[in-house]
Amino acid sequence: MTAERLSRLKQAQRLANIDYVALVPGPNLIYFTGLHMHLSERPIVALLPATDVPPILIAPFFEVGKATCGPVALNWQVHSYEDGVPYQDAFRRAAEAHDLRGKTIAIEPLQMRVLEWTLLSEAAPDIRQASAADLIAPLRMVKDADEINAMRRAVALAEAALTQALKEIREGMTERQVANLLLRHLMAAGAQGLPFEPLVQSGPSGANPHGMSGDRPLRRGDLVVIDFGLKVDNYGSDITRTIAVGEPDAQMRDAYEVVKAANAAGRAAAKPGATGEMVDRAARSVIEAAGYGAYFTHRTGHGLGLEGHEPPYMVAGDTTALQPGMTFTVEPGIYIPGKGGIRIEDDALINEDGSQSLTSFTRDLIIV
Repeated sequence: MTAERLSRLKQAQRLANIDYVALVPGPNLIYFTGLHMHLSERPIVALLPATDVPPILIAPFFEVGKATCGPVALNWQVHSYEDGVPYQDAFRRAAEAHDLRGKTIAIEPLQMRVLEWTLLSEAAPDIRQASAADLIAPLRMVKDADEINAMRRAVALAEAALTQALKEIREGMTERQVANLLLRHLMAAGAQGLPFEPLVQSGPSGANPHGMSGDRPLRRGDLVVIDFGLKVDNYGSDITRTIAVGEPDAQMRDAYEVVKAANAAGRAAAKPGATGEMVDRAARSVIEAAGYGAYFTHRTGHGLGLEGHEPPYMVAGDTTALQPGMTFTVEPGIYIPGKGGIRIEDDALINEDGSQSLTSFTRDLIIV
């Protein structure tokens, strides 16, 4: 699989006249090489060539064994450095050995740091910078069977963890206590890791879509927004359910049903050939028609896979045509300042006939 991915990347590089794609530790390095490396003060750069020569790795000496022993044999051309020795020496050796002067190097615009780019550009002052986003995004957006199976498992385990946590959530618990409770169940379910820490927001704090869990206790009548997920084989789930502590007031109950309908409309609009902005419009129009348009303050969804947020995006202006194998969230919400918030988030997969919700957890309001 790695060989096929690298072959497709090379083809894209040659079409775009890109000599090398420079990757730092993170999801793209995992996707193309299988390597999990730690992003730290010690710079690590992998240079993937457009030609059939082996890739270049600039890394600390103690990390070299990890690269050369797998998980995929890539016959790395390594330029390493030891602690206490200037990083510049390894970058200079790499630039000279591989004649990087005048080459066009595409970088990850959301990953590459000033540290690594400065070292590269100082080692080869006349290299030309390009963006790797348009090369990589089309490759990663369409998932293969193994990627989809990992995401299915990540969804199933996350839903099982929520089922267990809901048995223990009670009035008077703080948001942080609920988040920690859910975290314990996520790890016990078999999470490889987390795409993000669980977000639990109750009552008025739920009106801030990405607020942090705090010490506010859950009170009767509160709506509680619970946003969570876990990773399996590097791929994540991202699910939100909103529960109630006792019966909410009439306005919030009405708003909940509107969000539920908007979620259904967004999922129904997702099919091959549709665009991200079409999915967004389908969900948003339901909320606007109900008079809550001003309270839906974010996009309807985002791509999901190795990263919690990746292309395509369910938002106005994203004209990416959805294709079988693409995975993303559908997560409309209503956030009323001073009262609370509601979000229902599902993970969706485009298939040949339309789309499938990977999440199956009930969307009906659960009252604890």
